[in-house]
Amino acid sequence: MAWVSGDQTPRRRRWTLRRRLRTAIIAAGLALAVVILATVLVLGRLLDLQDAVTEKYFTAITQADGAFIQLIDAETAVRGYALTGDPVTLEPYDRSVADDLSFRVLADREARGDDAGLTAAARAAADASGHWYDEFATPVMDEVRAGGVGAVSTQEIEQGRVLFDEARAAAQEYIDLLRERRSQAVDELATWTLVAAGMVVLLVLAAVAVGVVMWITLRRWILKPLDSLAADARAVSSGDLQHPVGRVGPGEISALAVDVERMRVALVDQVRSMESSRAELESAHALLTEQAEELRRSNRDLEQFAYVASHDLQEPLRKIASFTQLLQKRYGGQMDERADQYIAFAVDGAKRMQRLIQDLLGFSRVGRLGGEVSDVDLGVVLGDALENLSESLEESGAVVTHDELPVVRGEEPMLVQLFQNLIGNAVKFREPSRPVTVHIGATRVGEAWELECRDNGIGIDPQYAERVFVIFQRLHAKDVYEGTGIGLSLCKKIVEFHGGRIWIEPHDGDGTRIHWTLPAAEPAEPVDPAEPVDPAEPVEPVESTAEAVEPVAPAEPVDRADHATPES
Repeated sequence: MAWVSGDQTPRRRRWTLRRRLRTAIIAAGLALAVVILATVLVLGRLLDLQDAVTEKYFTAITQADGAFIQLIDAETAVRGYALTGDPVTLEPYDRSVADDLSFRVLADREARGDDAGLTAAARAAADASGHWYDEFATPVMDEVRAGGVGAVSTQEIEQGRVLFDEARAAAQEYIDLLRERRSQAVDELATWTLVAAGMVVLLVLAAVAVGVVMWITLRRWILKPLDSLAADARAVSSGDLQHPVGRVGPGEISALAVDVERMRVALVDQVRSMESSRAELESAHALLTEQAEELRRSNRDLEQFAYVASHDLQEPLRKIASFTQLLQKRYGGQMDERADQYIAFAVDGAKRMQRLIQDLLGFSRVGRLGGEVSDVDLGVVLGDALENLSESLEESGAVVTHDELPVVRGEEPMLVQLFQNLIGNAVKFREPSRPVTVHIGATRVGEAWELECRDNGIGIDPQYAERVFVIFQRLHAKDVYEGTGIGLSLCKKIVEFHGGRIWIEPHDGDGTRIHWTLPAAEPAEPVDPAEPVDPAEPVEPVESTAEAVEPVAPAEPVDRADHATPES
């Protein structure tokens, strides 16, 4: 018994469920083992007594009765032979002598047992019958054979009768003792039979008692604690998170209850945290809803602005450009050189402003107008782009080649614009000292196609590989290469609208390698490869809504930093 420090109250050590069950099972097993062992011993004794009654004593009595009858038959045969002298009367005697069933044999068998009284009685019967045979029967038969009927005297007959009475008395005493032993065995068998029946009943009662005790033990130690724990758990699971889970039952179940209570406390904390988070989410959702509504209003304003830019703003620009051109045409040369330069600046600014507005409109329309997404043959797309660029390709003498191009998922007009801008960039930013060559390649990468536009132009400094995709970012002065600085940002927007990405691949050598990915159509069936394209007859190009930007690589060896100042 342990004591709590500072207190005289004894504290019981809590037994674990495993220890309790082990103790109960061992005790029940020992009780059943004792009852079963006792039952086995009783049944063994019962079987031994049954064997003694039905086999040992029954056989011994039967054989003793047979030997006694043979002894009587032998005496009758000898006595008749002594009176008549007829050898026929000796047949019973001869059979008894020929038979090995005699009291001498029975005495030898009893001597191998553990009953001294039966052994002594059997030997006395054997000795008495032997005296009769040796001292009367054999001499009388010899005398009758030798001297006839009158050879046997009355005195010998009387002596034979006395010897036979002794032999018969000894045999009868042995037989009576056997019957007494058998009667004792029968009485003991009856007693042990009752004992065996009682042991069987006791065994059944012990089994029932062990079962009842085990049931009560399991109910008290397992079922009731588990029912209590389950009730607490159901109360918590039904929503009553404040319902405490009590510590019940022996060790393991008590530990389980403690773990469940800890889980309940943790769950309460998590629910509180979730409620706080939900309140924050609701607040954030309300804010996002408000911001989304603000974005919708802003988009409507932007759409209105796009409409105004496409109609109302371009009309004044057209007038400014028209009248400045008329002014230049009519009064050119009539004023001084500076006035002509000012008029030229005004015309150029109006045209550039018009192109900038058109390119901004094109950039804002990407992904907003909701065109049809379908399987697009990039071979057809490339053909359309080359047709739109035929005039500039013919002027520059550019040669465009391509690999076997696949079928992808996308909006065909956007993809035509993408190819047109990339190939137009390669032509615009060409190296004057060599012919322009552009190659379009395609490689399958997982569920997408990776495409490449490779040219032999002026190239790009790797430090500006990301910068060129930002809107309005120029790497050249506008008087060196014309454009608005929107082209490559438009390409990036088109590629990202299709779920891909675009980048400039660094490499050793001349030119630029622009890579981008597009989702593959299933099944992806590329078109037949075409020969290098060299446009023959110029066709009227479709007006481009954007012009791409390429990094500068000067024809003469100069410092790249002088040409890498971006313009807004």
